[in-house]
Amino acid sequence: MTQSAVRPSVDWRALAAEVADDVVTWRRHLHRHPELSFQEHATADFVAQQLEAFGGLELRRPTATSVVAVLRGASPGPVLGVRADMDALPIEEESGVPFASENPGVMHACGHDGHTAILLGVAKVLSARRESVRGELHFLFQHAEELFPGGAQELVDVGVLDGIDQVIGLHLMAPVPSGALLLRAGPTMAAPDTFAITVRGRGGHAAMPETAVDPVAIGAQIVTNLQHLVSRTVDPLEPLVVSVTKFHAGTADNVIPETAELAGTVRSFDAALRDRMPELMERVIEGITEAHGAGYEFAYQRGYRALVNDAAVTERLREAFEAAFGPERVATAPRIMGGEDFSAYLAVKPGTFFMVGAKPPGVETAYPHHHPRFTIDEAALAVGVQAFLTGIEALTSA
Repeated sequence: MTQSAVRPSVDWRALAAEVADDVVTWRRHLHRHPELSFQEHATADFVAQQLEAFGGLELRRPTATSVVAVLRGASPGPVLGVRADMDALPIEEESGVPFASENPGVMHACGHDGHTAILLGVAKVLSARRESVRGELHFLFQHAEELFPGGAQELVDVGVLDGIDQVIGLHLMAPVPSGALLLRAGPTMAAPDTFAITVRGRGGHAAMPETAVDPVAIGAQIVTNLQHLVSRTVDPLEPLVVSVTKFHAGTADNVIPETAELAGTVRSFDAALRDRMPELMERVIEGITEAHGAGYEFAYQRGYRALVNDAAVTERLREAFEAAFGPERVATAPRIMGGEDFSAYLAVKPGTFFMVGAKPPGVETAYPHHHPRFTIDEAALAVGVQAFLTGIEALTSA
């Protein structure tokens, strides 16, 4: 085992509490000024300004809208990467909070503003305690998690993980009770692929369907039969989602259109099944369109990899979290069919991606992520700071 990155017997809870007000202030500033993926220029500038104010950090901008800060400890040791994503979503905010988005049509509806503020808090705590730090800590403020091909892969491609031994990240989860910590070893989040289908029929008058080849009726059959891939083609114990989320056709109620356009997503964990899905889907599409005398176009785009947490790193964090927070606040995360580009880091370095509960107080059911009324409990931000500080220590302890 390697030496500890931070000396033990530190009261991380107290140190997280010291920066809690700053973290909330940073989060609210970022929430007011959200920026879309690959457009986070003001966000990156704001993050860099805060980091420069802490002192003792080496900053660089590996891409136009990302920031990396390196804290070199007072003695040799391991090199850890700690990541936060910074981008927002193309959603008109309806949360009603007093610090709502001032950028029309753009909203932090997934908690990335909180992630960024949390990591700033961690950097502030540790940059003031360089003498207690061994090795190096690389704070990765990443752009473009929400938009494929994603900022994580771009940072990997430009060498940001070179020399890093392990990498960790977190995600605030609004549906989970505030302050709870969830971890899972192995496959945890799915590979989110997308597809587009165009059915090419023959238009005509709706009163004379026999003279046309109706792409709407054919498209409806495709939607229904694609579900059979999940229920009748794949092992029922193998998680798989096939969702058709768009169906556009026609311009008038008395006209059978020439084409129908469908699109959607495929979510999977197993790499072999993922590779088979385009062939399985096209077999269905081709069979249905040919049977009805129509043509088709089919495009399939692979998204992020499935997120697979390293077992040893995850277990180390679990033990540390149970000791720091109490076992009653630590649970095993369910497998989630959502995607996450942190998987790009885990494809090349051991690490883990854990979750912090952030359910708003006083609500039975929180609005889901990517909803215009999405909110979080800001008390969870200090928990995230403490969790990162605890994890930094634990992952490299002797």
